[in-house]
Amino acid sequence: MEHKVLHTITNSLNRREMEQKMHNPNILGSCIKFYQPPNFSPVSLPTPKLVSVACPSSITPSSEEKVKKFTSPGYPRAYPTKSRCQWQIRAPADFAISVSFPFFNIEDDCSDDFVSIYDSLSPDYSQAITEKCGQRPPSNPLEVVSSSNIMLITFVTDADVQKSGFEAEYKVVPLSSVNTCGGVLSQNEGVFTSPLHPSFYPPSVDCKWTIQVPDGKKVRVKFTMFRVKEPGVDVRLCHKDYVEIMGTKYCGEMSSLALTSDSNVLEVNFHSDKSYTDKGFSAEYSAYDPQDPCPNQFACASGICINKELRCDGWNDCGDMSDEKMCQCGVDQFACDNGLCKPKMWVCDRSNDCGDGSDEKRCSCEGNEWRCGNGVCLPQDVVCDDKQDCIDGSDEASCEGSKSTCSEFSFKCENGECVNKVNAECDRVSDCADNSDEAYCNCGTRPYKLNRIVGGQNAELGEWPWQVSLHFLTQGHVCGASIISEKCESQPEHLNHDAANWLTYSGMQAQFKQDGVERRTLKRIITHPDYNQMTYDYDIALLELNEPLKFSNTIQPICLPSSSHVFPSGMSCWVTGWGALREGGQATQLLQKASVKIINDTVCNVVTEGQVTSRMLCSGFLAGGVDACQGDSGGPLACFEESGKWFQSGIVSWGEGCARRNKPGVYTRLTKLRGWIKKETGI
Repeated sequence: MEHKVLHTITNSLNRREMEQKMHNPNILGSCIKFYQPPNFSPVSLPTPKLVSVACPSSITPSSEEKVKKFTSPGYPRAYPTKSRCQWQIRAPADFAISVSFPFFNIEDDCSDDFVSIYDSLSPDYSQAITEKCGQRPPSNPLEVVSSSNIMLITFVTDADVQKSGFEAEYKVVPLSSVNTCGGVLSQNEGVFTSPLHPSFYPPSVDCKWTIQVPDGKKVRVKFTMFRVKEPGVDVRLCHKDYVEIMGTKYCGEMSSLALTSDSNVLEVNFHSDKSYTDKGFSAEYSAYDPQDPCPNQFACASGICINKELRCDGWNDCGDMSDEKMCQCGVDQFACDNGLCKPKMWVCDRSNDCGDGSDEKRCSCEGNEWRCGNGVCLPQDVVCDDKQDCIDGSDEASCEGSKSTCSEFSFKCENGECVNKVNAECDRVSDCADNSDEAYCNCGTRPYKLNRIVGGQNAELGEWPWQVSLHFLTQGHVCGASIISEKCESQPEHLNHDAANWLTYSGMQAQFKQDGVERRTLKRIITHPDYNQMTYDYDIALLELNEPLKFSNTIQPICLPSSSHVFPSGMSCWVTGWGALREGGQATQLLQKASVKIINDTVCNVVTEGQVTSRMLCSGFLAGGVDACQGDSGGPLACFEESGKWFQSGIVSWGEGCARRNKPGVYTRLTKLRGWIKKETGI
């Protein structure tokens, strides 16, 4: 089915069975191949022997070549169903084996199709290096190294989805280079990483770094990437792979980790056992004066430095709440029972901003009453009684058993039935009898498996595949947009409406790179009839493309929320674009990303002095510092739901300056315009 609109701005093999089959080559359904790496005498190894012809047989070991290649069967078209392949690789005694996958596209469910890599010649899970599926971008390749001179790679597929497969390259590397790590770091600042980073660290490695700075100073370590994950490991114990600092072990995947020493010497230990490895870590260290750890900034207990303005502003900017403790609440702030300070405007707004509920305890309703969204108090027994007692229907909003009561919080099924469940659409649960709540969910996914970079603001390739760049005539990038289907986009209503003047660029990361980018002209611009050029109300337009887009790894639609979808205040979402990095600055050439928080409507209305309408929402930080800016208009405000889908909550619309204090960005609220979008596009 051909989609019409691109919206912008504006029977699988049991594992035990598989293992048994891999131990018995005679019953493998597909293929087994044995390879010897280059750079050593072939007479020292068994002659490569092809046991089955189902896997490609074009690879022959040669001592002249430094890098050898092999591919999955059927590559690059599609691998066959029910494939069972394994490749054994042997190297000389003093060498290890390095394997990388320049291209890797396997079904995104490792219970069906997967590649397993072992630090042995048999599929022994106690010596598995990793097991992977999915699709990996150039920025996050799969690269592994053995701890000795042997390695086994297996590939298993089921009877369903077929992808392109993989291309692999392997070579031998000196074993000494694999096991070399650690040492003494005596500079005032520097960087150290896990072995072979950003490739997977090898199994069975122990490293120790001793960081020593001048007397009177202390050491701060900040991990800019931390991924030491292993199946079945309790991250509170970290009994397998870990980083140990000051007697504490750390493992898993962390979005932030910063530590400070007790003296001028800090030891960092890294340990990997004989099974399962990961991408490891990259860390920055620096010497600092304990009397002034963060010059002109606030020092978090975690060791992170933040702007002083973020102290006691109601937001957890440090990550450990240390910036919100021991605060002297200002006259415009509310003192929570737990000692935190929150803006008075957040009190009684139906959002637990304090975390202990104290900002909502002293509201007008008694403990045995229910407070409607408009503040009216009703007896508690009105909730979920299959009757709409509150004017806004909030008393029936989350009652999954009630399908006869419809309110603004209800999801409307196509058969007219109502589902009173928060965010029912695309949550992988069929709530409607006609399944309409799960019918249009081919959206909001990112094909590539991406790294989590701590604090990085440059977007990775394929990280935001629905982002569009709109170019006006010969001026280059002017504003953003987002894909909602193969043939439609949206832009801010207040821009030029002549379709011939615009070009759209999808799949773009850098403005100066056109590889993989799809350029399209416009067929027409669908403007909103109620747009107000004075207030920016109804600030949305839809763009119909002359030629449909071809969805790919870097080009995908984002999900549009139903009119009942809830994006709660405090929710972290992402705004993206090529806009100016600061107020009055020049547009950037690299796609940028910024994490912002949904601000509740009461606060939004106050800080904008009543300028927002119900078609608008605020997002950002009241303390300033992070915001959309010139050139970001029309870009998406994307929010990740528990269902694993990305939904667009808003469109960058307007704001007073960029990232100013108490001047958050204002966005077009898509839930209020969902009906109009469907009417105009059918989406």
